[in-house]
Amino acid sequence: MKPHFVIALKNISRNKARSIVTILLSSFATAILVFSTALMDGEHKVFLQSAVELYPGYIQVTHKDFKDEPSLDNIILDSSKVVKDINTQKGVELTASRFETFVLFSSDIKSVGGLLAGVEPVNESKVSKLKESLLKGEYLKDDESNSLYIGYELARNLKIDIDDKVSYIGTGADYSFTADNLIVKGIFQTGLFDFDASSAFVSKKYFDEMFVSSGMATHIVVLPKVKEDARVVSDEISKVIPKSLVSKSWDESMEALIKAMELDSIFGYITLGIFFIVIFFVILIYTFISVFARIKEIGILRAIGTKQKEILQMLLFESSVLALVSVIIGGIIGAAIAYYFNINPIDFGSEFDEQFKQYGLVNTKLPTDFNVVNILRDMFIMFILCVASTLYPIIKINKFKPKEAMDHV
Repeated sequence: MKPHFVIALKNISRNKARSIVTILLSSFATAILVFSTALMDGEHKVFLQSAVELYPGYIQVTHKDFKDEPSLDNIILDSSKVVKDINTQKGVELTASRFETFVLFSSDIKSVGGLLAGVEPVNESKVSKLKESLLKGEYLKDDESNSLYIGYELARNLKIDIDDKVSYIGTGADYSFTADNLIVKGIFQTGLFDFDASSAFVSKKYFDEMFVSSGMATHIVVLPKVKEDARVVSDEISKVIPKSLVSKSWDESMEALIKAMELDSIFGYITLGIFFIVIFFVILIYTFISVFARIKEIGILRAIGTKQKEILQMLLFESSVLALVSVIIGGIIGAAIAYYFNINPIDFGSEFDEQFKQYGLVNTKLPTDFNVVNILRDMFIMFILCVASTLYPIIKINKFKPKEAMDHV
């Protein structure tokens, strides 16, 4: 090792107080960055997961024209065969068929239009969070007839409650009129106002009898065995279903929401960037003071023949060693905290249920995202930041002439 590098290491050990303060400052900033990123990414993942699992599902199979024209002309006619073909795929956990239609709901006081969907209650409870969104009453059962599971806002508009009667009139799959009286069995609240104000559900067995829709569906929701493989499983499903149908994974069908999350991430990183610009200047000021306190030392080294280049290398090596130690310590601390809250999500408790539901979140537990690649990325950013903060004072002090440096007070 070159002499000026040996001197740099000795300077670190000799000036313990300065080295410790530098390491503490940089380690704290690194730990904050690692944990903040993990928390922000975890929040976005939970939001996306909640949005997907709330009702849309990870994979949806529909008629290719249903999204643009949701009519009875664009439905899945032989849903049982399609479901059978889908279930042959290795990556499929289970499927749930739905038939959605719009009806006119009427109570003794008011009439309101809304969505009435026939669902398979047991399978539906596994592909969506409808059951977990129960506010009061009970969830549906597969073999139930004329029992209604209704959104909170829609129930409030109709001025009905549990065990109240509500009538509906709609159009069957054969374009005939259908009407019946339903008894409110359960009221759900997802926190998504439009959904809660327009949606109600009955068992598909009852729905098929009343709407003449046996063997038909508007949607087949697929739960993959591995959620992260939704796109791959969706592509495989596309190969076995009729050409008139289309299979889309959540990242295809909810592209707008994903872009919104990406935009939110950008603003989040901008906020973190502003915070770390402040940290950068704090480290810069401390480094500036520390380096300028060593002007006489640098003057003596220059006087005995040490070149400017060697002085620059010595000080940069010194700052790099301190930065490396700092980011390793800070990275380990931040990663440990992120890992802990990844395994043990931050629990905001039941008292925050309503606030979370306002954002469409059914679960009040917020885990961090423990991602090794992101952690290493943040550590690298902080390493560059720490070294960069020493460049100006090092270059500034290295411009002093030997005598000028030695006479500096």
